[in-house]
Amino acid sequence: MSPGRKRDFSPVSWSQYFESMEDVEVENETGKDTFRVYKSGSEGPVLLLLHGGGHSALSWAVFTAAIISRVQCRIVALDLRGHGETKVKNSEDLSAETMAKDVGNVVEAMYGDLPPPIMLIGHSMGGAIAVHTASSNLVPSLLGLCMIDVVEGTAMDALNSMQNFLRGRPKTFKSLENAIEWSVKSGQIRNLESARVSMVGQVKQCEGITSPEGSKSIVEGIIEEEEEDEEGSESVNKRKKEDDMEESSRCRSYPSVATQSMRMPPTR
Repeated sequence: MSPGRKRDFSPVSWSQYFESMEDVEVENETGKDTFRVYKSGSEGPVLLLLHGGGHSALSWAVFTAAIISRVQCRIVALDLRGHGETKVKNSEDLSAETMAKDVGNVVEAMYGDLPPPIMLIGHSMGGAIAVHTASSNLVPSLLGLCMIDVVEGTAMDALNSMQNFLRGRPKTFKSLENAIEWSVKSGQIRNLESARVSMVGQVKQCEGITSPEGSKSIVEGIIEEEEEDEEGSESVNKRKKEDDMEESSRCRSYPSVATQSMRMPPTR
């Protein structure tokens, strides 16, 4: 990038990287769950992509565009439970067993009893889930297994505290562009192109939010999807105050984020 040129933090549509999007319904003991998948390619083996904790299937967008132009294959990128646009009855159950079963159920729902050759590729937490899926023989046509940046113990331990990790992120953003800018400048996503397409899967649009001062404001902002805090309100408020003091000096270059309670988000 030439000196003085402003970086573009505007969002980019998933359709520039994937050919189609589908919501796959899976029936289980509690009812129906819906898993969002993004697909590309029509021939060759299936590369089933599992993202890391706190991310989404759109994190594979740039990879998909690169690999599909070099290898004859089919891409299926999956939003795991509790992430992206996937909707499940119990989003708090992030156990390895449950998430591995999800992968097997989605494969069965998409391909029936005769699935094509499938290679599981997982990043961080997704890599750990891929290992459990493979070891449990939940993908009968498994062709291979690829793990990226996975430390089994660390990744699996993180599953039990994923909601705590997600609570550490900013609660709101002024706009989607601000969310993309924060993700790059905070180091959560190091590739700007990837941030522009993938941050859409990590935030949701909201109309009414509460400002840091406690007053109600009506804005078209972006708010993180998170579960209700199980801790007492006193400890939550204390943590927010500590976060504000700790992070304010780091975020002066983009004050729209600095006004929010935040910590560095996990990449696993």
